[in-house]
Amino acid sequence: MYQPHLAPVAGSLALSALVAALPLLTLFALLGGARLRAHWAGLASLAVAVVVAVAGYRMPARLALLSAGEGAAFGLFPIVWILVTAIWLYQLTVVTGRFEDLRQAFHLISDDPRVQAMIIAFCFGGLLEALAGFGAPVAITGVMLMAVGLPPLRAAVTVLVANTAPVAFGAIGIPIITAGGLTKIPYTEIGAYVGRQTPLLALLVPLLLVALVDGRRGVRQTWPVALVCGAVFALAQFASSNFLSVELTDIIASLAALAAVVVFLRLWQPRGGEQARAELSAAHDPQAPDGPAGSAPAPGPAAAVGIRTRPAASGTTHAPQEAITGPRLFMAFLPYLVVIAVFSVANLVKPVQQALAATTADIPWPGLDGQVLTVAGKVSSTTVYHLSWLSSPGTLLLLSGLLVTAAYRISPATAAREFGATLVRLRWAVLTIAAVLALAYVMNLSGQTITIGSWIAGTGAAFAFLSPVLGWLGTAVTGSDTSANALFATLQQTAAAKAGLSPTLLVAANTSGGVLGKMISPQNLTIAATAVGLAGRESDLLRGAVRWSLGLLLALCTLVYLQSGVLAGMLP
Repeated sequence: MYQPHLAPVAGSLALSALVAALPLLTLFALLGGARLRAHWAGLASLAVAVVVAVAGYRMPARLALLSAGEGAAFGLFPIVWILVTAIWLYQLTVVTGRFEDLRQAFHLISDDPRVQAMIIAFCFGGLLEALAGFGAPVAITGVMLMAVGLPPLRAAVTVLVANTAPVAFGAIGIPIITAGGLTKIPYTEIGAYVGRQTPLLALLVPLLLVALVDGRRGVRQTWPVALVCGAVFALAQFASSNFLSVELTDIIASLAALAAVVVFLRLWQPRGGEQARAELSAAHDPQAPDGPAGSAPAPGPAAAVGIRTRPAASGTTHAPQEAITGPRLFMAFLPYLVVIAVFSVANLVKPVQQALAATTADIPWPGLDGQVLTVAGKVSSTTVYHLSWLSSPGTLLLLSGLLVTAAYRISPATAAREFGATLVRLRWAVLTIAAVLALAYVMNLSGQTITIGSWIAGTGAAFAFLSPVLGWLGTAVTGSDTSANALFATLQQTAAAKAGLSPTLLVAANTSGGVLGKMISPQNLTIAATAVGLAGRESDLLRGAVRWSLGLLLALCTLVYLQSGVLAGMLP
């Protein structure tokens, strides 16, 4: 049996951490520096991780390769499954012409693209994160932003930055519930602490979205509605996580923020919407971030992702210039209403939730299960592959797509053809995600990730400042705040006890830090790039998102450090 050691390289934890970081350094250097296509960067980094595991950590090559195989399988299901079904659902709206109706529908709420970005990426995206998570919000809201006129690259970076504050309470609070189960700290207590950290991020994110869409001018002209959106979301997130329900926090916060924006817009309208919309539509080249003003218009969302815009035989395309009627308005929003309804029933109705969970198949990974121990000497549970075939968000999105197919009267042949075409278009994204998750599993099971975390945790009292970095790192590697808590929650708890700090505070900080790693996770970058038709340009998204990720992380680290001392009164 293989048991990893924290300091396998010359007995030095610092040197071992440096060696353990080589796969991550390779990945981000190839993506952000060399601008290599994501699937090649992922495969190269996976190769480095295997070499480090075998040569540096003395992990048997057979176990290292089996770890990569299990990680790749997890990448294919549920992650790729979610991406495929989300894009397929979008395509169903395109082939019937309903996506053009959706574009008009958002103009009824506001014709300002900066406000639409807040409504779609932050409010609606937060609701999708609450119900689904695992990349579905990024995929769906990315193409929705393109529908209202954002260029592909800007749309992708916007949804990546928006998918932050809701992540801690995403998928009905799973990251926090996982942390509670591992540390034996009541998850409601952890949620209350997180609810006094992530609202700060929620307050800032709408302002950042406006800046991404329209720069400083956009912030100057729309800051009142952006502040209302962020403040209401933050207050609702704080109130729900501390006094109502950890599980329902993001649902309550997202709906409250959306309602507040709609009401506020009845009292006040920002200036400059026409100019912002004209400049966005003038972004001519989908291969350039924005394109110069006065150039030819950018292709619509369907063209950007390679989708045929002609109507299917069973549907008709509605001319965008027609005044949208009540029934058409309802049908435009129908796919997303169906998604909300299906996920609400699956996650909030306990008998249904339990019935779906009961179908999960636990598969001990052949040749790997029982052969790998943790650093503490316990048999690793990570080697059991959980096949949640019916409760997976991807399966629920498939069900939503089938219901939409029936409601739109799309022929089964057309729906099946679009599904097959989606699989073909996403082939490189599939390879990228499989490689990245394989990398994550090799690093985790060989001990590379825990070495890096232990080195950071050895900073003593300063660990209060660095604590969110562990969550950020864990999510950046795995693409999941839940996985980041599975990796580091108990480490945070132990380090806090040694440093004389609050274990609950640092476990919460791990969760909160994780939300900021998601926007630069290669998995999420690939989902966003693929959704908007920029597959292979993940390096551009990384450069666009990394400064926001690091800037917000610095703010969160400062907040947690202050909460461990002078601002301890902020905590429950």
